Amino acid sequence: MFRREVWRNFDYWLFGAVAFLCIFGIVMIQSAIAGNTDLADSPSRQALFVGIGLAIILVLSLIDYRYWASLTRALYAFAIFFLMIIFVFAQARFGAARWLNVGTFLIQPAEIGKIVMVLLLANYFANHQDSPKDLRWIIGSLIPTVFMVLWILLQPNLSTSIVIMVIWFAMLWISGLPTKYLIIFIVILVLLAAAIFPFLQEYQQARILTFLFPDQNARYGNTYNVSQALISIGSGGLFGEGYGHGTQVQLRFLKVRHSDFIFSSMAEEFGFIGTAIIVALMIFVIFRCFRAARLARDQFGALIAYGFGVLIFFQMAVNIGVNLNLMPVTGLTLPFISYGGSSLISLAIGIGLVESIIVRRKL
Repeated sequence: MFRREVWRNFDYWLFGAVAFLCIFGIVMIQSAIAGNTDLADSPSRQALFVGIGLAIILVLSLIDYRYWASLTRALYAFAIFFLMIIFVFAQARFGAARWLNVGTFLIQPAEIGKIVMVLLLANYFANHQDSPKDLRWIIGSLIPTVFMVLWILLQPNLSTSIVIMVIWFAMLWISGLPTKYLIIFIVILVLLAAAIFPFLQEYQQARILTFLFPDQNARYGNTYNVSQALISIGSGGLFGEGYGHGTQVQLRFLKVRHSDFIFSSMAEEFGFIGTAIIVALMIFVIFRCFRAARLARDQFGALIAYGFGVLIFFQMAVNIGVNLNLMPVTGLTLPFISYGGSSLISLAIGIGLVESIIVRRKL
């Protein structure tokens, strides 16, 4: 009877949208690798992660999300432990040590950190929903967040650190942050950004500086990559050049086209119309998460669903913004579509938790 109720309340629209985006991602990765033998196994590996991810969604929907409330501290300690292990066993790629090599796969613990922080913060704010909304309440949520962010910054991984801080602020705001503190946060943010810049890695500083002062004649680097991305988007026009026929992609002018700049690959091959449909589908997923937050039977569930909705929205907005040269280059993936096993699995865990919240709204 219980399982019958679970599948009756299951959000098939959300699951179907996520499955479609993941499968479309495999299709785009297949085209984006453009015969590159070094990336030849990327589509099959992504397909494996998609299969695992969809299975995770179904399994987590059967587990009561409230069960995880009692495990948030243990999960937090587990995540911090793995971030510490990074310093000993991490594999450096693209100038940063963020991956653990476990046989045939690379695991990025920071991706799991995002999931854990959503659960930890949801549990904290739910348990303190009747507490005074003062500095003590704010600092109680800020300390574990900053501690997690510090370990991620040491990799260095600025983009994921920013994602976690955005999640923290969004959940703080929805939990009742007084407006009087908003101005204080803005001032602190500006001062912190100015203070932290000299301590960033050289390549991180270069990304910001090339965004502010681009060299239009650059033949390589971030400016070149973004220029090629804009050319790819523009050449796609309204309906695109057709699947597997994008000149920027197939001739490999566009770099990192299967991950960071897969949006540009998609725009060139499917045009404005095709890209708008995919973006609309991602927005649909976000709204289903917010719908789950509204339907949740308790504050813990509502905050989990809201937190994951914000996570997906922010990553989508930043990735598209980078491709459109609206913000500095980051390593954030386009949710469900970019190549990356750790990112896809973390998103699948989030959707599985949202499904668990939805199916138990009446149980």
